Amino acid sequence: MRILGLDYGSKTVGVAVCDPLGITAQGVETITREKENKLRRTIARIKELVLEYEVETIILGYPKNMDGSIGERARKTEEFRDMLVSRIGLPVILWDERLTTMEANDILIESGVRREDRKKVIDKIAATVILRSYLDFARERQT
Repeated sequence: MRILGLDYGSKTVGVAVCDPLGITAQGVETITREKENKLRRTIARIKELVLEYEVETIILGYPKNMDGSIGERARKTEEFRDMLVSRIGLPVILWDERLTTMEANDILIESGVRREDRKKVIDKIAATVILRSYLDFARERQT
């Protein structure tokens, strides 16, 4: 069972996938688009990845505010989730992503990635952090 992790942003979507056993998460790519509301190609690419990796579930980072409230970015994420469900037909689980971009940035700094190169991969790493968090949670629930 493979799971796809997504970090949805205004102009990018970071993508990660787990191994077939659901143990590890690996970054796949960052999908970019010119305008925030131009999602046709983005969803088409996600659908290609779903087929390529034989994905059964999608984990979508849910950007709650630090106090747990739902803001504009979270509402846009909910709309994106609805589009994914209707066009891809898989379950999409919203997963709290607070502080994942900071954690991804820390990982890149610790790995020695230069500042100008971090922007190219930060969303893919954030998607990996989101997916890893979900996998850890799911594993703990099984024990």
